[in-house]
Amino acid sequence: MTWMNKSAGGFPLYLSKARGAHVEDIDGHDLIDFCLGDTGAMAGHSPAATVEAVQRRFAELGGATAMMPSEDAAWVGTELARRFGLPYWSFALTATDANRWAIRLARAVTGRPKILVNNYCYHGSVDESLIMIGPDGERMARSGNVGPPSDVLLTSRVAEYNDLEGLERELAHGDVAAVLMEPALTNIGIVLPEDGYLEGVRDLTRQYGTLLINDETHTISAGPGGCTRAWGLHPDLLTIGKAIAGGIPTAAYGLSDELAQRVSSHPDLDLIDVGGIGGTLAGNALSVAATRATLEHVLTDEAFAAMIALADRLADGIQAAIEGHQLPWSLSRLGARSEYRFTSPAPRNGGESNAAGDTELEDYLHVALVNRGVLLTPFHNMSLICPATSQADVERHHEAFDACLSELLSA
Repeated sequence: MTWMNKSAGGFPLYLSKARGAHVEDIDGHDLIDFCLGDTGAMAGHSPAATVEAVQRRFAELGGATAMMPSEDAAWVGTELARRFGLPYWSFALTATDANRWAIRLARAVTGRPKILVNNYCYHGSVDESLIMIGPDGERMARSGNVGPPSDVLLTSRVAEYNDLEGLERELAHGDVAAVLMEPALTNIGIVLPEDGYLEGVRDLTRQYGTLLINDETHTISAGPGGCTRAWGLHPDLLTIGKAIAGGIPTAAYGLSDELAQRVSSHPDLDLIDVGGIGGTLAGNALSVAATRATLEHVLTDEAFAAMIALADRLADGIQAAIEGHQLPWSLSRLGARSEYRFTSPAPRNGGESNAAGDTELEDYLHVALVNRGVLLTPFHNMSLICPATSQADVERHHEAFDACLSELLSA
């Protein structure tokens, strides 16, 4: 896959095997994995309960792709409703698809053409998300957009995160079907909401008749119900993928009761055949079995409490090293996830966080850490804790990180 080439050192490491919180490359190097598949392996690599469920479904029960719902699907839907508070759920294979289908539903029930996203957001390869705010404040296509099917200015609007005035200016046009957002930005570096911001977003979307979609694919690190549960949020739709099946491809999207009724009131919508919602493998029995096992036995409420406590210890050590070396950096935390940026105070929106990037410095840190047995996400400086991460792993990270900073500052 092309993005695998975005690796410090000029070439990707090749995987041999992985277990728990560790991976091994084909040269036999054991690496503590704080990348965890950029959240896709947040349950750890091959958690036992998920492995057992997949083996049983595929080898003993069969019917992995039978185009029939399974009892596991009902269990998972009920559990997602408990965690996130939305009662109706359907399945996809990737969060990108979950977002695409949520967008289609939003356009269908509102009759509006545009989707609003945050500057430097990340929602997979959703076409409508590839928009940004230019240097003069104008809307423009995200640089590098490959073969866009249409001009993104026709489909999308954009506002900075933590900017309610900018959001209202865009919503006031009256053509926005939905705001698609992460409760906290992640892929440009963690950007946390200021007091009252998320409540303001919800108030403005309701005022202007716009739906709110929370993409919790990365922000699930905040807890078992992501930021939505941890912060008491009330979206109309919610999308999630990556982590919930322990590494097996799956995703899901949930609808509020009110929105589900609005969708049901449109008998003209083809939600069953070729209307643009769903796919042959979506909701397949194998993915759903993996999701049930992961949510029931691995990414439990208790596991999240332990992961977040250990993540706090990791972040405390990173912060201590930054302060000890008197670096003008900042650290942001989101449950089991933490990330540092090369600026202080911490960026308050995507534009500021992007401006704080330093590719050469990031590459140095990634190479220096991996040479000391610590693996970070190749795109940024994110560290993630899984249920299998140990205190010893965290201590090893602290030693490696401090050594990297010492070497950097002595150069």
